[in-house]
Amino acid sequence: MKKISDDITVANTLEGDFYCSDELFLKVKEKIFESSWQFICSKEEMNEANTVFPFYLLDEFISEPLILVNSDNSIKCFSNVCTHRGNILVEEKTILRRNIVCNYHGKSFTKDGKFVFMPETEGMKNFPCESDNLSEVKIDNFFQFLFVSLDPKISLKTLLKEMIDRVSWMPFNKLKIRKDLSKSYEIDANWALYCDNYLEGFHIPFIHKDLNATLDYKKYDVEIFKYCNLQIGYAEEDDICFEIPKSSVDYGQKIAAYYFWVFPNMMFNFYPWGLSVNIVKPVETKKTKIEFISFVWDESKLDLGAGADLDKVELEDEEIVQRVQKGVGSRFYKSGRFSPRMEKGVHHFHTLVTKFMFK
Repeated sequence: MKKISDDITVANTLEGDFYCSDELFLKVKEKIFESSWQFICSKEEMNEANTVFPFYLLDEFISEPLILVNSDNSIKCFSNVCTHRGNILVEEKTILRRNIVCNYHGKSFTKDGKFVFMPETEGMKNFPCESDNLSEVKIDNFFQFLFVSLDPKISLKTLLKEMIDRVSWMPFNKLKIRKDLSKSYEIDANWALYCDNYLEGFHIPFIHKDLNATLDYKKYDVEIFKYCNLQIGYAEEDDICFEIPKSSVDYGQKIAAYYFWVFPNMMFNFYPWGLSVNIVKPVETKKTKIEFISFVWDESKLDLGAGADLDKVELEDEEIVQRVQKGVGSRFYKSGRFSPRMEKGVHHFHTLVTKFMFK
């Protein structure tokens, strides 16, 4: 694996082997994902006092069992593994009556993860100790959205700084999760290929005919930041767009969508109707799950403009990404070049990948 040049005019893309090698796939888990921040859910799903919400962080990849706990209106994250013999403590979302109790041998913990009781401990020395408590995991939020990291190398605010600065004027307090509009997809392709495709509008006129009709392709551009980047979808003259306040740097622009990509695997797509959060979840070297989670603030605009018919756009993307997966495995393919205007986002992603891989 080679480092990607910071100069897009001379740089080559990631080599085909990156998308096909099981060895590199495992290295990606260690070097990139185990220290990454990951979107988990909205506070809306944790509103009720004493709620305990179990989940597996990047299930089928890292698969770390964790729990979110709402204790005294403060949401914390802990390991979901009993410190006695490793049993999973909580199997489904529930409201705690008192303590978290292991159903294997009865070891108990407070809502703050502290050990409180275990039967048959007579004669045990140096017990209890710090390791009898549940391990606490880093958690932070962006408005009402909760993120977790096992071993963060950067803060969530640093990761999301430019997105926070750009869209804070939007009505986040009105967002409501719409599980009926949320979907999961599975593709036979490497997770990074899916990100590559998302990060450029080069393919839109060729792959997304309907979407292309709502966007002004000539204005396409990408703004590059440290750990994220932004593609702006400019509306054609009569298409639906945001009502942007004077306080925004985008005031006066006809913007149909803000497409934020956040390293390594998250997309935040803002439309006049609300927000589509896309999480790209590696499963195997050539297998990926993508979760689309929809949050709506204006239902009257759901089927209009660039944010309409996301399922059709997704299926078009999946078809081309899976074809590319077959192509990058060819013995005749080594690497490609970047279009300096149209593939700045892909180049940014590839430089970040290699920087983290070589740390």
